[in-house]
Amino acid sequence: MSQRMILINSPVFVPETSLKKRGNCSSLFPHQRPLELEIGCGIGDFIVQIAARRPEHNFLAIDIFNQGCRSTCSRVEESGLDNIRVMRMEARYLMHQYLDGNSLRALYINCPDPWPKKRHRKRRLVNPEFIHLALYCLEDNGILNFSTDFTDYGEEVADLLTCDPRLENLNKAPYTNDLGEYPVSKYMRRFLDLQQPIYLCCYRKKPGLTITPPAISKGFRIPWPQEEA
Repeated sequence: MSQRMILINSPVFVPETSLKKRGNCSSLFPHQRPLELEIGCGIGDFIVQIAARRPEHNFLAIDIFNQGCRSTCSRVEESGLDNIRVMRMEARYLMHQYLDGNSLRALYINCPDPWPKKRHRKRRLVNPEFIHLALYCLEDNGILNFSTDFTDYGEEVADLLTCDPRLENLNKAPYTNDLGEYPVSKYMRRFLDLQQPIYLCCYRKKPGLTITPPAISKGFRIPWPQEEA
């Protein structure tokens, strides 16, 4: 079922037409700074926290849901931060079309759809192909962060990242339930308050790698028109 499109009239929201004119994501910000990307920004809890802690970095927050982008824009405007921009866009499309190699300082994937049924798990975002795409976009020593409330997904991604020789684990174990200083979103807090763990993976891209641009998967397509209503 298609989503009802709501016009987002916010100075921090970037329609794809504007990005096409500018050519790359770094040009969306008033100051040139290292760029970090959050995939699945929800209502904006996480991105506002992390961007406030790191004013010397720029942050791009994306989501496939129109209402989530709208809520995130409101939170960003209320925060007064000038280092966040918001887009409604599928993650792999953005990374393939608009991110160059070695262009991200960090990537955050927080509580993506776990597709819990076994027959649907091939739809999960994080798989070997996506990890290659992420490594292409990350700069040397760039950080790949993944969190989930779903045990099977956390263990699966931890195994994939641990077995990839291009990555260095920043924790003692493949994943941790101790979030430490990692910003906690309202969605995460719901599970933590119920004493249910969040699985967090933090890995660093090893320097000096030559990673070829990844090919787009056969059958990959954008599931909605890119233009905002």
